[in-house]
Amino acid sequence: MATFHIPVSGDSNGCHPLTLTRSLADFPLANLSLRRHQQAALVAAGLTEAAGPDADIIVHPAAWFASAELATFVTDLSYGTMTIAEGVVLLTRKGGTRELRATQSFAITYSWDLLRANVEAMTARKSYVQESGAHASLYVDGRLQVGKGTKILPGVVIEGDVIIGDNCKVGPNCYIRGSTAIGDKCHVGQAVEIKNSILLPGTNVGHLSYLGDSILGEKVNFGAGTITSNLRHDGGAHRSPVEGRMVDTGRRKLGAIVGDGVHTGIHTSIYPGRKFWPKTSTLPGAIVDKDILA
Repeated sequence: MATFHIPVSGDSNGCHPLTLTRSLADFPLANLSLRRHQQAALVAAGLTEAAGPDADIIVHPAAWFASAELATFVTDLSYGTMTIAEGVVLLTRKGGTRELRATQSFAITYSWDLLRANVEAMTARKSYVQESGAHASLYVDGRLQVGKGTKILPGVVIEGDVIIGDNCKVGPNCYIRGSTAIGDKCHVGQAVEIKNSILLPGTNVGHLSYLGDSILGEKVNFGAGTITSNLRHDGGAHRSPVEGRMVDTGRRKLGAIVGDGVHTGIHTSIYPGRKFWPKTSTLPGAIVDKDILA
């Protein structure tokens, strides 16, 4: 059986601030690390993992695969590389000579690419299980995974694919929709709406907040009334600064990218696509129109 090897993640500056405090390989998508998703996809395609670089196939550490494209590459031994339009090589095979140009697979180059991968991971997931009880008023129009020890209070509405980890508290009267993954020991409270977002463990969005198309790192606390904006008035794609240059995200909707340990003051308003470096904060009533680096 052919083997694969995934090298240690290299430079992931495009995913800052999220990769300032963890490797890209350890970032959770649908509450499982990127590396576990990669391993599962490659094993499902018929490969086995090798301990070192002498494997038959070398995998880009930031690769995200469409299953059909991965299967095509694995089964046709004439392919030596799988590349994407940006020129990034996702797979390299010893002895292969042809190039497979992928259109659905991609590299997680920037922080907002994690939102795309999270949607795909949650859509592909076959089993959603509720391991904890919930108040009888819970409304679910979609698929809901609930971890052990989690409490779902009255008035919670779920639409789409939603994963909630262990020992969380959700509600009362909150609305969670889109492909949203909430890590362990999180609190989503009264009159909070969360759409198509990722919350890492220990994070609190407690009162009267909107979080859309956003990522919150570990142990973030959103003060009451913190609102993220995710849409430009002209409907165009958002641009975001990365290492001194503006990058077109290709996303019509993009909220905030928030590092670990960030605290916002009450009634903080956040422009679309703004990033917060770890352990930064805002004062009450702040309007965040630029990235907060320190």
